[in-house]
Amino acid sequence: MEILEKIPLQIDPQKVMKILRVVHNREAELIEGLIEKAKICSKPKAAYKLCYIDEKSDDAVVVEGLQLKSNVLRKNLDPVERLFPYVVTLGSGLEEAVKEIDDPLAKYYLDVIGNVALNAVRKQLHNHLCKKFVLKKISFMSPGSLQEWPIEEQGQLFELLADVEGAIGVRLTPSFLMIPTKSVSGIYFQTKVSFFNCQLCQRGKCPGRKARYDENLAREYGIKE
Repeated sequence: MEILEKIPLQIDPQKVMKILRVVHNREAELIEGLIEKAKICSKPKAAYKLCYIDEKSDDAVVVEGLQLKSNVLRKNLDPVERLFPYVVTLGSGLEEAVKEIDDPLAKYYLDVIGNVALNAVRKQLHNHLCKKFVLKKISFMSPGSLQEWPIEEQGQLFELLADVEGAIGVRLTPSFLMIPTKSVSGIYFQTKVSFFNCQLCQRGKCPGRKARYDENLAREYGIKE
């Protein structure tokens, strides 16, 4: 397992304000102050591992003796023989800071800022993998992001990485959620065409949506008749 530490935290104020639909100067000043607070409280880290696929079945792959069961993941991994399980975290400082805030609006803003920051750290891992392994394009999937790869698969991912808690301080609860909560996990894989879970998800008005739902793609993956 490889560890990335001392990751510079870059948070775009304009992106945050767009997500929060901020138009008043007073709110903008509040958000800028909360962004600085987020930078101080967060300790970004990432853990990842280069793994090779042992076996492929109709709806699963076996990696280092562990089965990852998902027909969508299996299809995405069809043309490749290696993958990169990962966990990224901001640490526990930011969520503790959110708990200490009394103002409900500021509390909400700081939580959203944390999500933006977490995505920015994951993007830095993305860039690191592309550079180190000379990959032109990679995509990722996360357990629990689609019904076709349930949250319970988080256990297999953490087992692949081994001691994630010892490495970057992230552990799983019995319900397979991560502590600290400002953490994300998944599997990166090489691809020719970018893949987003959103393309297979019909949930409307999702603030994290990165691509439109694609009915034809859903049929191709066997999700829609």
